[in-house]
Parts: sequence; C-alpha cells; structure tokens
Amino acid sequence: MREALFLKPRLSEQTYALSSTQRTYVFDVPKDANKHAVARAVAAQFEVKVATVNITNIRGKAKATVALSGKRRGNAGRQSDTKKAYVRLAEGFSLPIFASIDEANEKEQAAQEKIDKLAAKQAVKEAKKPAADVKQNRRGLHLFNKQGER
Repeated sequence: MREALFLKPRLSEQTYALSSTQRTYVFDVPKDANKHAVARAVAAQFEVKVATVNITNIRGKAKATVALSGKRRGNAGRQSDTKKAYVRLAEGFSLPIFASIDEANEKEQAAQEKIDKLAAKQAVKEAKKPAADVKQNRRGLHLFNKQGER
C-alpha cells in the first residue's frame, strides 16, 4: 500500500447534490486503495473528520472497434476499470471542492434579485403614466384617411 493516495474528486451534478445534502464527497482512487487508507488520506489532505467511507469498483465499458471500411472487427476494446470512494464527513465539516460553484450561484441570485427590483420599479413607473401620454403616442395617425392612403 502506498504512503500517500492521490485523490481526484469527481465533479458532476450528482456528486454536487450528494455533497450539499448528505456531506458525502466522491473521489477517484487507485485500484489498490482500501477504506482505511482513503479515510486517512482525506483527513490528512483536507483536515476534516471522516465519518464513513464506501468504496465501489466500476468495470470499464466494452467498446467495439470499427475498421475504416465500416465493418466491425472481431476484437472489442474495453475502457479501464476504476475505483470510486464515497467519503462522508462528520457533522460540521465540509470540503471546499464546490466552493466556486456556490459562489457563482450566489452571484447569479444577487443579479437576478437586482433585475427583479428594476423590473418592479419600471412596472410601477409605467402604471403611473397619465393617459395623455397614450394619445401622444398616436400622433401622425390623423394623416391617413380611412382606407390607409395619404
């Protein structure tokens, strides 16, 4: 077993949902890693307390190889197998993996609130306009007769 594990976080919508709701983070780990080694590596790298670790082996998908003529060959290729670790942190701990995504969401919400305020202000302004302005917008219509000719 290696001294230090290389932990690569998996960044996807599903892992983001797991991290925000259940404090569970998903990492790609080497094939020879076990739960204890992963727990020690996460605790050492991120200075957090690990509650549980679950590990799953993912078999690589079979991929058919296609010749230039378009006919299939007899031998099919495979993607390499991977290993994932689901690390659940103790209460009160979190990792800064998705911090940039959270900041972007907060900025987007602030901008949307600003736009909504401006739209509400504009709607109030439009409602306060007097009816005389509506007649001014129709200027020039008296130049046409009933058939639409000048």
